[in-house]
Amino acid sequence: MIASNDILLTWRKFDRFPMETLTKAWYDQRAGEKKQRDVSLMKEHYRQYGISGNCFDLAIWLLDEFQKNGIEAYPIGHHFKTDGAHAAVIALDEKGRRFLCDLGDQWLQPILVDVDSEDYTVEKLSGFFPAAQVQVRPLSERIEIVYHRPNGKTSTQIYHPEPVDKKLFLEAAEYSQTVLSGEPLLECRVPYQGETAHWEFSGWNSWLSTSRGLVTEPAYGDVEGWVEKIHHMTGYNKHVLSEALEIYSLRT
Repeated sequence: MIASNDILLTWRKFDRFPMETLTKAWYDQRAGEKKQRDVSLMKEHYRQYGISGNCFDLAIWLLDEFQKNGIEAYPIGHHFKTDGAHAAVIALDEKGRRFLCDLGDQWLQPILVDVDSEDYTVEKLSGFFPAAQVQVRPLSERIEIVYHRPNGKTSTQIYHPEPVDKKLFLEAAEYSQTVLSGEPLLECRVPYQGETAHWEFSGWNSWLSTSRGLVTEPAYGDVEGWVEKIHHMTGYNKHVLSEALEIYSLRT
């Protein structure tokens, strides 16, 4: 179920890239009519401020890296042009096997989704998603991922593994960058007691998901407090964080 070294080498470049909606709030004040950044601008912003972007930003950037490294890949997603939109990538190895690459949900590594492959298993697997075991289950023309949490709870997500038309995908990306929800969101993978945990800032609260369970953190109150906390967790530029969080605070 593990991807080839070529796919993994490209994927690993993004290990410290959070998924977040802070960048689009910050960039909205600077962008012209076009809101979706191209890869060159995303790279420039990353060098200057340490920022990454939302699931569309990450998918577009990952696709560009795969193309540069000669790896066939294409975008997938669902609920485009709605608040519930999600974007990810399918990469193919030298045998043509398909691997789900989802930086938006902060997976630890890609996972095989070709259920007819001899390497496929429906067993629960560790090491693919932070603080959870996962199962890949086949559905009619879709793939169901089941997440098994340390507390015994499960959740599911459905993926459509077929390619999305590039024009449609870029239109959905542009739409996504124009929509600011009422609350900011940031998710990232962080080292924690010998494992990679999942840290999330959402609804002006934060928590850490680990293999031992959920660690709820104290609220940091005002924008200044959250700037310090998020900067500590991600290295993001404090001025960018302050501006983005101020924008969201006015919408809450």
